Amino acid sequence: MGSGEAPEPPPVDFLGGRFGWRWRRGGGLGQALARAVGLRPGRPRPEVVDATAGLGRDAFLLAVLGCRVVALERCAALHAALVAALDRALADPEAAAALGGRLRFLHADARAWLAALAPGERPQVVLVDPMHPPRGKSALVRREMRLLRALVGDDPDAAELLAAARAAATARVVVKRPRHAPPLAPSPNHAVRGRSTRFDVYLTGSGG
Repeated sequence: MGSGEAPEPPPVDFLGGRFGWRWRRGGGLGQALARAVGLRPGRPRPEVVDATAGLGRDAFLLAVLGCRVVALERCAALHAALVAALDRALADPEAAAALGGRLRFLHADARAWLAALAPGERPQVVLVDPMHPPRGKSALVRREMRLLRALVGDDPDAAELLAAARAAATARVVVKRPRHAPPLAPSPNHAVRGRSTRFDVYLTGSGG
């Protein structure tokens, strides 16, 4: 890549590799993300706004699990890659059936988009996954995450986004963090821990 060229988007693929296996045969409602969002057997699925779509995997997985998801991405190049990947997924009969038309990717700054919602449009859940702090040993960071950071940069406005999310969500805000990182804001109501990540849950309104 020449010095004047824009960084390339990381590859976005919902069908193959470990992620393709995960949504087809993974842990279902037992996964940390599903538990953090509040998914329970026999309960209606909440509407979710993924305020930081990134590579789109959390949004895709929640849609497969039955949530209606709007995923926001403010980087135009990454949004285009997400839309193209979703189009490829929708051409696959198994993926299209699993999604059920419940996933949309929008090009928007989540802070402004959430603030503009009318009271009747507010989602039950907002998911926030700000760019994680770089690891001490850069060789351990996967290539796709290096490309993502080069494209979208860090998230210095993450605290501002969290405030907008807490104002918009009617039940809860879920913040994805590295397992041992400090909370983005003090005193989450509880946390759901995975192997390498942690989901901090901030209840809002009725709590859900």
